[in-house]
Amino acid sequence: MTTAFAQNQPRNLPSLPSGWPIGSYETYAEAQRAVDHLADEDFPVADVTIVGVEPMLVERIAARLTWSKVLTRGALSGAWFGLFVGLLLSLFSPGAGLTPIVIGLVAGMGFAMVFAAFGYGSQRGQRDFTSTSQLVAQRYDVLCQPRNAERGRDMLANLAARNPSNW
Repeated sequence: MTTAFAQNQPRNLPSLPSGWPIGSYETYAEAQRAVDHLADEDFPVADVTIVGVEPMLVERIAARLTWSKVLTRGALSGAWFGLFVGLLLSLFSPGAGLTPIVIGLVAGMGFAMVFAAFGYGSQRGQRDFTSTSQLVAQRYDVLCQPRNAERGRDMLANLAARNPSNW
């Protein structure tokens, strides 16, 4: 019975990265540049992994929400969907003129405004702002499989010695 279970396991399960550290960088862009340098030098980059260490979720506040902003955004998003539906209806009902387009536009705006108002009102002032979230790390380590780690570490050390201002 365990054999049948083992055969049905997904092949790409999440796993911890393996390898030896060959470089550590403050930003992802620096780690990416290091791996790009390795690739340019014909290093076997299939052995390399970039690992974000000490991840954190950063939420950047974009704007304050008000009823007028919520209803305006709802109306605008509903207008696009309603216009799309109205155009589809007008294609399948020849001779109807602009009526399906106008009905779709108005209905889309109305429904979207109602749903936006319901969503905003249900929060009861607990989240009166919009934001974007991003996952970032304190640092980015470049790991390499042991068979090529020493060579990779040397290549990245030489790169840093040649271009200290870029790192």
